[in-house]
Amino acid sequence: MSKNSKKSPNNTSLGQSVKNSWKTRGKPSSESGKVSSKSGKKSPTSAKPSQNRAKPVQKPSELVQNHVEKSKQSSKPAPIAIRVTNLHKSFRLPTERAAGLKQAFFNWLKGVKGYTEQQVLRGVDLEVHKGEFVGIVGRNGSGKSTLLKLLAQIYYPEQGNIEVHGTLVPFIELGVGFNPELTGRENVYLNGALLGFSNKEMDAMYDEIVRFAELEPFMDAKLKNYSSGMQVRLAFSIAIRAKGDILILDEVLAVGDAAFQEKCNDYFASLHGNQTVILVTHSMENVRKFCDRAILLEDGKVKTEGNPDDVAQAYEDLWK
Repeated sequence: MSKNSKKSPNNTSLGQSVKNSWKTRGKPSSESGKVSSKSGKKSPTSAKPSQNRAKPVQKPSELVQNHVEKSKQSSKPAPIAIRVTNLHKSFRLPTERAAGLKQAFFNWLKGVKGYTEQQVLRGVDLEVHKGEFVGIVGRNGSGKSTLLKLLAQIYYPEQGNIEVHGTLVPFIELGVGFNPELTGRENVYLNGALLGFSNKEMDAMYDEIVRFAELEPFMDAKLKNYSSGMQVRLAFSIAIRAKGDILILDEVLAVGDAAFQEKCNDYFASLHGNQTVILVTHSMENVRKFCDRAILLEDGKVKTEGNPDDVAQAYEDLWK
């Protein structure tokens, strides 16, 4: 006598993401994303003989386009990776320096502050979902790099709230934290420590970092003996190979020679849906090629966001 047993799909427990939030006004809001899993039934294998057909080889540019198209067609809601709410940031720029106490006193009587207030971000709101490749564009001085430094906690906002769900790897300036008197190997571990990784974690990443940078014979040489291109490749490899949930990049795609740039392009194409990436760039070609969504900043505000082609066109229209 046979009994039919019903099997329930296993519920995969999602680990809670690391949540870093800070604020200056209002209570931070939090959301828990629900992930539903569907179990598909396997169809019985066909008894018909299979025919071996050679698949056409795709060029790297076609692979990039296919990755982007698949990610754009996906309508599955994803949890929030970064949420920015009503973000404000300004800087004080010195305009006049008092030569002495007497001059400072007279400036105070005249109401001369000695600096001007520059408002860089004026109430920016945006959301980035997990697995999304987002491009941020805008003219110089629009607040792009300041926004990235706020996300990386290099700066802190004067007003507003930032929520980061997951580990964040910032790559804002090439070679920051490098010591020219240390070897390439030592600088890899030094940069890893600055990014918050332990020696054990860097041991697991080391071979992959060196292999991607193509610098295996030079890792025990001092960094001061590296060419500028070699230093850039090493720094770039550390940033993209560090196993973080969110990768933020500030105008760093044009690194190395043509062969290394093509390797980087293939790598970014493979990231779609697998890692959250925020890219600040002035290259509309990269925006159209890699990004799922784009955001245009103008005068410290979000002017438009959405389809990369539309945002790239809006950016190009600023110069007309």
